[in-house]
Amino acid sequence: MRKSGTIVTRQILFPLFLCILALTACQPRKRAALPIFVDANAESGLDFVHVNGMNGGYLFPEIQGPGVALFDYDNDGDLDVYLVQGGYLEDTGTSDRPTTRLIDRLYRNDLVVSADGSRHVRLHDVTVAAGLDAGRYGMGVTTGDYDNDGDIDLYLSNFGDNQLWRNNGDGTFSEVSEESGTGDSRWSHSAVFVDIDRDGWLDLLVVNYVDFRLGNRKACSDATGAMDYCGPFAHAPVPDRLYRNLGDGRFEDISAKSGLRQPGSGLGVVSGDFNQDGWPDLYVANDAMPNHLWINQGDGRFLDDALMLGTAVNSEGQPEASMGVVAGDVDGDGDEDLFITHLREETNTLYVNDGNGEFREKSIASGLAAASRGFTGFGAALLDFDLDGWLDVVVVNGAVRAVQSESQRRRAFPYGQPNQLFRNQDGHYIEVSDQVPVLAFEESSRGLAAGDIDNDGDPDLIIANANGPARLLLNTHRDAEWLGLRLIGKSGRDAIGASVTLRRADGRPMFRRVRVGGSYLSAGDPRLLFGLAGNAAITGLAVAWPDGSCERWSGLALNRYHELVQGKGGTTDKDCDGED
Repeated sequence: MRKSGTIVTRQILFPLFLCILALTACQPRKRAALPIFVDANAESGLDFVHVNGMNGGYLFPEIQGPGVALFDYDNDGDLDVYLVQGGYLEDTGTSDRPTTRLIDRLYRNDLVVSADGSRHVRLHDVTVAAGLDAGRYGMGVTTGDYDNDGDIDLYLSNFGDNQLWRNNGDGTFSEVSEESGTGDSRWSHSAVFVDIDRDGWLDLLVVNYVDFRLGNRKACSDATGAMDYCGPFAHAPVPDRLYRNLGDGRFEDISAKSGLRQPGSGLGVVSGDFNQDGWPDLYVANDAMPNHLWINQGDGRFLDDALMLGTAVNSEGQPEASMGVVAGDVDGDGDEDLFITHLREETNTLYVNDGNGEFREKSIASGLAAASRGFTGFGAALLDFDLDGWLDVVVVNGAVRAVQSESQRRRAFPYGQPNQLFRNQDGHYIEVSDQVPVLAFEESSRGLAAGDIDNDGDPDLIIANANGPARLLLNTHRDAEWLGLRLIGKSGRDAIGASVTLRRADGRPMFRRVRVGGSYLSAGDPRLLFGLAGNAAITGLAVAWPDGSCERWSGLALNRYHELVQGKGGTTDKDCDGED
């Protein structure tokens, strides 16, 4: 006999008659599903709280940070966490200021795998032991092995001089900002490592915002006339900075000769090969100014083709308050699309690539526009949370103008908004935020990093909140086959910029690119995850390496991570379409 709610063979006529009248009344009761993501702060030991140092003066940087990074700093196979701290720009004149010095924090992940196969993230603060004394007013962080020694290094963007921290390979870091020549003193936000000239060394783009200094502050107000934080037009925009890696620990500033001279109030950045010519391009999200799409010319120069290619402004020809940006193949056609977060009353924007590097805005048609109008989006991620092979969207929100309802509740920092999750259903997005109660917390979220922190084959999230606690959200989805890849280039480091085309037995290609940058002020997992729900068979898998070569792999076992090393184990091929 089945459980209550189903039809029992000895009770046929009357229940059957009722079922004909109302089929839904006789359906089996479904068990309550677990939330898609659950808050794992308490279990993991994550106790970081960001401090923005607000003192009533509404200093511009207080509303902007912080970021977060997921990276394996100790090469033990699991992701560790780096969280950017703010601080105090001025003396508050009160006794509530903490007595301990505020610095960024590094948490080592000591992942525990129990006998029953369950996994438990255990985060331990190792900042002091690692020698990381990053005590400037922090904005963001990015990661990359700039010296090709096999250990992932850190680049920190600050309000004030930026910092490059070299990973020594023994659990410690050394600051090399001055000798490397990367200590940009302008107010920087996001940054990204990418090999722009394909010489095997990671170069660095640093996105700068506006010329705000404590000495040139301006008084700004909201619509009611009350004092509030300024917007980007209160100060002049400044140009970004592009550094070329010389391969000896030093970087050369090539901003001018590369063509990246145009000022912009930059907040977010992502790299990708948008026109599929084999050279990495750069997309910069600017606040209230046209965005930049820097197309790599292959000779050290870049041209901003954002306007011609359809990604500078929205469909109405207006620039928007772009914050976070991510790139990925949202419609499953083998090229990279762009998703950008925006200010409340604007909408988040989806630009879909036509395969030739030209884009069409499909924000409304995709289902991503209307649901975003009431929020100010910052960090974003494209990830396949349910492992069905389609890239879903996560957006973390937080106001930049005081939220009246929170002010009335006398919140000290009244800029909180709930966050959002959208499921991709064959290229159309459905909001499923109600299935993640922790996303309903009204916090002022900024940075967002995605990665498989418990190594169970699905992507997890870590959110960096302004003037509040960071949050680790673990994915509870367990119902699909998957394949994980870490790509290592000839340099011995993560092959940032490499791409993989995987073909399933149903003929559908899946395209993913290795990157850590994107989102807002943050860096994520460089590994690639392929969800295979509904059709686990793989008929082809090809890797396009950053140097232009292609290799094919076969026979990879499912439900585990594989390390694919360039020139070892793969078969050289003339193309990278994944077809046998």
